[in-house]
Formats: sequence, structure tokens, C-alpha cells
Amino acid sequence: MSQRRERSEDGRELLFDHGAPYFTVTNPDVLSVVTEWESRGLVAEWKSNFGSFDCFTNKFVNTEHQERESKKYVGVPGMNSICKALCHEPGVDSKFNMGIGKFEWLEHENLWSLIGLDGQHLGHFKGVVASDKNIASPRFTAITGQPPPLDIITKVIQELSNNCGYHKSQLYLAGDLSLAPELVKLHDIPIYPCFALMLGFNEPLSLVPANGLSFTNSKVLSRAHCESSKPGRSSTSERWVLHSTTEYAKDVIAQSGLEKPSKETLSKVGNEMLQEFLGTGLTIPQPFFMKARRWGSAFPATSIAKEEKCVWSEKKKLAICGDFCLSPNVEGAILSGLAAASKLKGLIGTL
Repeated sequence: MSQRRERSEDGRELLFDHGAPYFTVTNPDVLSVVTEWESRGLVAEWKSNFGSFDCFTNKFVNTEHQERESKKYVGVPGMNSICKALCHEPGVDSKFNMGIGKFEWLEHENLWSLIGLDGQHLGHFKGVVASDKNIASPRFTAITGQPPPLDIITKVIQELSNNCGYHKSQLYLAGDLSLAPELVKLHDIPIYPCFALMLGFNEPLSLVPANGLSFTNSKVLSRAHCESSKPGRSSTSERWVLHSTTEYAKDVIAQSGLEKPSKETLSKVGNEMLQEFLGTGLTIPQPFFMKARRWGSAFPATSIAKEEKCVWSEKKKLAICGDFCLSPNVEGAILSGLAAASKLKGLIGTL
């Protein structure tokens, strides 16, 4: 639920929800939370027309306003508004621009020691909640050059695999670690990557018959959304966000690697995605602003804790939650977070 603040060459400030464009709700517990957010003005329903474009027939289909579809919610004035508000809840002390490089369990003190990416000791804590799917993944090393924060999992997997001949998916990290078997699955969660292209236009794209589009039979684009049509957004310019297909993103990453994409790579990606958008056959003007970004861990390809909804160690007071635990969307992340909160609340008296 990210939002990017960009600036055009002529100095105009442009805001883009380059991650999830909106979210829907089906679970009553999540609906209760979202209703409360809505009453506080943090979210609003995005009432607009949505449809699909078939790149094979070059035709728009189902571009009517769908009253029967699930409500589409957006953060106001940006998708990151919800997280911002949560950071300022009473009793919350938020620290920003601080990456966690290592979680170390101190057995005798029954505490967690947290070390920053820069090696700085950040303190001792009675409980930890983490929501990063890369917390124990070698993908963290590929991106940062450092071992994953919960590197002990890697060591235990290697040791048990060497000594017992077990495959990592068969290992149960109990005993000294007291961690659920789902934590082993955190070692390597498959993900579907995506590229996002942010576009700014001086004129409305009046010939595009919907503010939210999915694409079929396209090797490049999966969906497009008109950012400036959302509630609470500035309408001084028309802003769109395009998302690539998973296959396209995988091909690009296979060629460029997991490292931060170069300007040349992002420029090529942006041009190819824009050309596919222009290929709708409508008269779409050239944008005055264009910038592509890689969303490398966009969608988890598996759910590792469908029953518990989060990974939980009661002995270590460690909860790991996120969309990768339940379902790859905002509602799944909220449900997983509620489950982690419930686990910790049950231990409040022992902390």
C-alpha cells in the first residue's frame, strides 16, 4: 500500500499509488476494521467504472459501472494513509529509515536483541512482530549483500539437512527454536514480481472508457488505473499507473538480475509498457511524466499459514504476519495482522 511522491521537470508534484490500486473486503472482521477507518476518513469507496481490454480483439469489454461488484476501497489521500495513521496510534513509538539486520534470541534473558543493518544495537524486546516475507530468505542476501535477519533458520536447515538427510520442507523446527514448521517455509517464499509505470498527462484520457482496466491476451500489461479519479486525489493533472504481467517482469529480472535496476533497464521497461498502452488504438497523448519502478516482491505465490493466519512462537513471543501467510492481497494482510495481534494480546500478562 505504497505511494510515490514524484516531481515533473516543470516542478509539479505528482502522487502515485504504485502498489495496490485498491482493495476489497469479504471477511466480516476485516469489514469491521475498514468501517472504522472509513469513519475516520482514512479510506473511502472508489466509485467508478471498471472494465477490461482484450489485446487480441483490440476491444474494450465490460466497461460499465458494476454495482454488484465488491466495493473497492482506497486510502485517502493515498494508499499509505492507513499505515501512516497506525504509526501514530496512542502508545506507538515509530522509528523510520531503520532497517533490521539481525534478530537474535537471548535464551537466558528470554529477550530478543535487534541489530540494525548498520550494525547499531537497537535494544532488547520481550516480543517481536515482523511482516517482511524476506526475513529468513536468501533473497534478502541477494538484495542487500547481508545474511537474512533470521539467519539462524538457514543454519539450522543446513545442519539438519546435512546430518539427517531431510529435505527442508520436511523439517520441523521445534525444541530449542520452538518455531512453527511454517517458519521453514519462510526460507524461500516464491513470489510473482511486477513492474509499475507511473504516467502523467496534461489532458484527461477521455477516450478510455474506464478508470480501472485489466488486460487480457497481453504479454506486457496486466492492469491500468487512473490515479487522479480516486477520491481525495488532486485533479490538476491526469495520472495513470500501469502494472506489468508477471511473465514480463520475470523475463526482465532474468536478464537484469535481482540488483537494483539500472536507469537504462527502467527506461526500456517504461517505453515497452507505454507502447502496449498506446496499442489500445485510442488517441492517447504523450505523457509529460513517465517513470517505471520494479515491484520485485509484489505477490506471494503461496500461503504458508492458512489455518493459523500467522506464524507464531509462543515461547519466543515471535509473530510473523503478512499477505504471504493467508492470501496475496490487502485483506489477507489485515487478517494476518489481526491474528498476530490476537496471539500477543493473549500473552500481555506474561510480558
